[in-house]
Amino acid sequence: MKPWVLLVGLLVAPVWADVAGSADGHVRLGADGALEAWDAERGQWGGLEAFWLAYAERRGGLTWGRGSDYPPYDQVKEGDTFMVELSQGPCLMEFFHQRWRRANDVRRWDDAFNDYAGCPRVFD
Repeated sequence: MKPWVLLVGLLVAPVWADVAGSADGHVRLGADGALEAWDAERGQWGGLEAFWLAYAERRGGLTWGRGSDYPPYDQVKEGDTFMVELSQGPCLMEFFHQRWRRANDVRRWDDAFNDYAGCPRVFD
């Protein structure tokens, strides 16, 4: 085997191994030190908020947009989405079984989503 083939294999193998074992919503620490989520639909790593927005877009977009005040309860429907904005950052919420829940609690992506940005504080 030529030395350059071995070198390329050593450089590429860890990347493919990481992708091959990744499920939708798997979170890792990226090369720049920021958290990244695997978007299986797009086949790429990206920021956690970008992952949420891509998920919402595939379902027709954020039903209730973004903001700090939750939508009127009597107007919300099962499966609606809303990006709640807290001082700590955003958190994607999904209306499920008659109440707002963190989208991760409904979809069961990586547990790291529950500790990201405003997600740990949405129920305070």
